[in-house]
Amino acid sequence: MKITLRFFASLREAIGHSQEELHTTALNAGQVRDELLNRGGAYACLGRERSVRLALNQVMVNEDAMLQENAELAFFPPVTGG
Repeated sequence: MKITLRFFASLREAIGHSQEELHTTALNAGQVRDELLNRGGAYACLGRERSVRLALNQVMVNEDAMLQENAELAFFPPVTGG
């Protein structure tokens, strides 16, 4: 299936782009994250030791969220503030 990936803030800077299309056999958001982590390099910023948040079609979800054709999966870095 084809999905759109979006990366925000420091993740966008680390990966080097804000959006990409992915053709995948992944069934859920966590499997997509694993697929990206397996690429290595800049995608290491998506590691589970960080509090990266996921949104599927603009709704915050956990890694068990099931994908659909043409879905948008967004990755947000941990939020800091004061």
